[in-house]
Amino acid sequence: MSTFEDVLADLLGRSHLTSGRELAGLVGDAARRMGFEGTAMYLADLQQMRLVALPQPGATGQPTLDVDTSLAGLAYRTQQTQRSRDGGTAWLPMIDGVERLGVLMVTAPAPDDALLARGAALAGVAALLVMSKSSHSDLLVEAERLRAMTVQAELLWAFLPPRTIGTADVTSSAVLEPAYDIGGDTFDHTLDDRGLHLTVLDSMGHDLASGGASAAGLAACRATRRSGGSLTDIVSSIDRILDAWFTDRLMTAVVAHLDTSDGRLDWINCGHPPPLLIRHGRVLPQVLAREPDLPLGWNFLAASPPTEHSVRLQPGDRVLLYSDGVTEARSPEGDLYGEERLADTVIRATAAGAPAPEALRRLIQGLRQHQDHKLRDDATILLMEWHPSTPTPRRHPATPARVVRRHHGGEAGSGE
Repeated sequence: MSTFEDVLADLLGRSHLTSGRELAGLVGDAARRMGFEGTAMYLADLQQMRLVALPQPGATGQPTLDVDTSLAGLAYRTQQTQRSRDGGTAWLPMIDGVERLGVLMVTAPAPDDALLARGAALAGVAALLVMSKSSHSDLLVEAERLRAMTVQAELLWAFLPPRTIGTADVTSSAVLEPAYDIGGDTFDHTLDDRGLHLTVLDSMGHDLASGGASAAGLAACRATRRSGGSLTDIVSSIDRILDAWFTDRLMTAVVAHLDTSDGRLDWINCGHPPPLLIRHGRVLPQVLAREPDLPLGWNFLAASPPTEHSVRLQPGDRVLLYSDGVTEARSPEGDLYGEERLADTVIRATAAGAPAPEALRRLIQGLRQHQDHKLRDDATILLMEWHPSTPTPRRHPATPARVVRRHHGGEAGSGE
């Protein structure tokens, strides 16, 4: 039998000229050389409700699996290997960094821990291959879709980053609904040399023009950020783009940055619901609530630069950003979803040990059920957690926030 290293090296070498349709078979060949009898690759659908099998040589009619009720779904939800009662089948999470993609099923008469450890490594490589092929394989993209997508949703999903990113110091996870018909909401999160950047945008309307405005806003954000621009520069750039090219569209926004070395969170709020701070399993009301600046789109910022806020987080703090389509969602009977229910759902899920992406998956499922699966507005939720890997200097729990007004000539700070 080939060595484990030989198998992985051969898998990577052959993958360069392999299409998305051939990927599951290629991984299956590698698994058999490791000592497994069979494999199957499953990807989570866009709404993370089903696990969909990729085409496998010699296999037909492979069923989709329910994320909430199947053993495969349990491996996906918990990000931990699950084994069948007879021990002959194992479900291995496929994770790219901290982003959940799906699961790899492996079978063997009596797999020991060493063989399963090799299978877990294979699942990790399979996840990387899926990510590398997804940018140019419609088959892999279509595996995540259970129905057709609108043009504006296609436009926005093309701009979005992975739903979950993170390091040893910070994790950020987001969800977006209605997934196949999203109109004006979008989000961004990315890591830079100082920490984590966060953006949530909500463009007025629910049509192609709204999707175009949000996509342009996201592009303006990234172009400015990647050129060394500040948070003020970013929101000013979005404001100018909308005013010039989308004259009938207003947009609310929260643009933020977390310094992961010391927990300093800076943010600007332009007409958006305020972020929520969750600490020690409870929401700290109004801690991040500030008087918002005006929405973007009508060049308001040319006369009055936006206000930048700052606060120090504590290790373990979570910050929740969301659009008004979440809290203002109503049931068929008229019951408002509300901020309290939003926070309580996240707190309950995380208290039960669910990782951030699983907490948001449960939250968005609850939101769909609340509206009888008929969302009337876009709903975006982003949950960030700061969990520094090294101790940080102790600070007084009530460290005051600062307000910073940035002008072209410099920066002045004042206590708040």
